[in-house]
Amino acid sequence: HIPQGPVCTNLGLKPGQRLTVKGKIAPNAKSFVMNLGKDATLLGLHFNPRFDAHGDVNTIVCNSKKVEEWGAEHRETVFPFQKGGAAEITFGVNQNDVTVHLPGHQFTFPNRLNLSVFDYFDTQGDFTLQSLSWE
Repeated sequence: HIPQGPVCTNLGLKPGQRLTVKGKIAPNAKSFVMNLGKDATLLGLHFNPRFDAHGDVNTIVCNSKKVEEWGAEHRETVFPFQKGGAAEITFGVNQNDVTVHLPGHQFTFPNRLNLSVFDYFDTQGDFTLQSLSWE
């Protein structure tokens, strides 16, 4: 069972805006998830840092989900997270992709679902959300 964190459903994030997420990672963390999309069934970005889960170690796995259909997994090997540590992640929404800003690293993930607005955000797993801000 994956613990479910807070869920936001009317963010209204549009291209040119950013969402910054701050929180704490559990001391015995295996993985955590942040989902950004239109709603729970249309996820433009499934962001999943894995300390040790599903055969991945210290890898960030990103994907998109359309109803029950997952896309192709995208893997990032830069892993700036530590068990028991603080995490700050900024998601920048662009016309055609989302830029993920991590400490000392950034990458983009394509907006495969062509979402014009990101209304939905949730966190799951070994992560405690402390603050959300957007601009």
